[in-house]
Amino acid sequence: MADKSFDQLDGVIWFNGEFVEWADAKVHVLTHGLHYASSVFEGVRAYGGEIFKLNEHSERLHASANYLGFEIPWTVEEINRACEQSLEKQGLQDAYLRPVAWRGSEMMGVSAQKNKINLAIAVWEWPSYFDPEQRAKGIRLDISEWCRPDPRTIPCKSKAAGLYMICTLSKHAAEGKGYADALMYDWRGQVAEATGANVFFIKEGVIHTPTPDCFLDGITRQTVIDLAKKRQIQVVERVIMPEEMADFEECFLTGTAAEVTPVSEIGPHAFTPGSISKMLMEDYDKVVRPS
Repeated sequence: MADKSFDQLDGVIWFNGEFVEWADAKVHVLTHGLHYASSVFEGVRAYGGEIFKLNEHSERLHASANYLGFEIPWTVEEINRACEQSLEKQGLQDAYLRPVAWRGSEMMGVSAQKNKINLAIAVWEWPSYFDPEQRAKGIRLDISEWCRPDPRTIPCKSKAAGLYMICTLSKHAAEGKGYADALMYDWRGQVAEATGANVFFIKEGVIHTPTPDCFLDGITRQTVIDLAKKRQIQVVERVIMPEEMADFEECFLTGTAAEVTPVSEIGPHAFTPGSISKMLMEDYDKVVRPS
């Protein structure tokens, strides 16, 4: 990726049904989504010119908007087509796509029933989310001071912008201590997820992962679970308490950006990236980059 601010990248952005120059894709400072977090988004990857699980991402974008009480005025099929056109316009093969929908500036206040719903899709080159050298030997995670909230207090099944505020706080704090990311517990003190990825643990050949009852059941998470089951590896979705991490042998994260990333350390707990983590890394790579 070029060493430019994101508002200074080259190319075009799909913006409410038409392509505009990258620098001209702007919103007003009184946009409701900026002030009240009435915004939802997706992170999508393209490999070799093919967008991975695009339809699932577009469907989730619609569902996320519905959780926030608004309807995107473009169908899933129209969003899919716009994403494909955006990738082609940018002339990229391996890229990251960011569809984002938000309430506009027609009303300014908590109430916003009359606000226009906007949709934009940006595409850019995407390097490894984590440092490649760190990823090869397993990244190190801090333990966040923040926790995933009770689902009665947030629309936890929505990929909504406002829900990432504590993720940014957690990742900044972790990076300030020399870690790559942070693990978050939930409001009950149970292991939940990293700041932008789901977490898996391995013990005696069995994969254990937290039940996604207060955070997103990631599309990459679902893909990796399916890959593990095809390998006849048992996957157990359950409550995982922090003290259990001392007994797990391997750990890895999954996410659109993170893909499958081994973990070597979470706070005081150490893990050794082993055969299962490496196998699933390879299997996932074969799925997204078919020969």
